[in-house]
Amino acid sequence: MKFIVIRLLTNSPDPLTGHRASSTDVLGDAVAEASYFEQLGFDGYGIGEHHIDDAEASSPAVILGYLAASTKRIRLFTGVTVLSLLDPVRVAEDYATVDVLSGGRVDLIIGKGNTEEQSKVFGYTNDDQWERNRENYELLHRLLREEEVTWNGIYRPALDNFTSRPRPVQQPIRVWHGSATSTQSTDLAAKWGDPLFSANVSGPLEQASCCECFVMEAINFISNENRDRASISEVDYA
Repeated sequence: MKFIVIRLLTNSPDPLTGHRASSTDVLGDAVAEASYFEQLGFDGYGIGEHHIDDAEASSPAVILGYLAASTKRIRLFTGVTVLSLLDPVRVAEDYATVDVLSGGRVDLIIGKGNTEEQSKVFGYTNDDQWERNRENYELLHRLLREEEVTWNGIYRPALDNFTSRPRPVQQPIRVWHGSATSTQSTDLAAKWGDPLFSANVSGPLEQASCCECFVMEAINFISNENRDRASISEVDYA
């Protein structure tokens, strides 16, 4: 069994005083915590991603790049990278850079995000968030593994013989699929043979159990079509 800590860096005003901690304090605490949990023997430390008023985690790649220099052993997680809102080329470049700086310690947890408020910031709605998440991951999956990628999709310009730089140390960086409220991320994890991360922090326990059952059913179904891509390494809960 392994243990990780994931911080969302929430920073809401105090309900009594209205005081809000400074960004310097919140980010400084996150940096100190990573080293502390490494000393305690934890296996991973993660930073979430939120583009809302009550969180300081808008740029996890920058924070993890700092942690790459301030820690030695602990693995560095995202939790989650809101892939439905991001350009997969930029994601591949950012986290390959962190992977190089950390000596190959990056794990990505991706997801479509859980608030329409964030989607509106980037000019999207929730209507097509699952399709954007799926397409963006299919491109990210290739960029982390392949060079000279030629690709064409719906939600970003086409690529012609493109290689993202730097190339990651890990071949490839491990990508988890965050699944909290539905089975669509679970389905995507099963399709690609990737691990599942269930961050069921607010829903009923039965919901998490449903996701586990669904991923096993999906693996069994896909294995009949393509056994090479139908193995999932872990199902984890946090």
